[in-house]
Amino acid sequence: MTENEAAGLDGAGIDADAFAFYAELADHQTKEWWLANKQRYETRVKAPVERLVDALGGEFGPLKIFRPYKDVRFSADKRPYKDHLGLVTADDSSATYYLQLSRQGLMLAGGLYQPAREQLARFREIVDDNRLVGDLEATLEEVGESGFAIMTTDALATAPRGFRVDHPKIELLRLKRLAIAAEHAPADWMTGPELVDRVRAGWRTVRVWNDWIAENLPTAVEATR
Repeated sequence: MTENEAAGLDGAGIDADAFAFYAELADHQTKEWWLANKQRYETRVKAPVERLVDALGGEFGPLKIFRPYKDVRFSADKRPYKDHLGLVTADDSSATYYLQLSRQGLMLAGGLYQPAREQLARFREIVDDNRLVGDLEATLEEVGESGFAIMTTDALATAPRGFRVDHPKIELLRLKRLAIAAEHAPADWMTGPELVDRVRAGWRTVRVWNDWIAENLPTAVEATR
């Protein structure tokens, strides 16, 4: 399948109602509301994303859409439904590609969301090595030119064990997620045929980061040996 053929799989992009759906869901976290709007979710939220999966899978491998239901067993937040739709590559043994649809728009992202201890340790060794950190910073600068930034969610509040708080690269050392993301507010391109090309271009930028991970960090399998 050519890129042009893939882009034409769906005559449009995301249904604009998807953004309204998640805005309403935030205020109606009840089973009654969900059941009354479940068909709306299936046809106007999920179905267009399934067509996007068909268009992108050839290049980025098998993709999966996360379930809309939350696992609240071990969470203080007992709201039963997710406030977004998540799409991710199915192979969780390597760095991933990720898309999130919510009331805020689209987030394109990827990398290692939960790096193994050995992967994070090696990343910190690279950050602390003046001979190696330059390539890391150049890679982050390259993806930054396309609007992607390293994710600082859940970063440590202080320096990790063995490093000084005033380390010149302390912001990188504090990271717990080795992932990058670009966020886009709802826009016309999301609801038209341009969507496929824009997501593909974004994920190709993510590939630059994922390639750096593959070349410099142990794989998940190696980390567990």
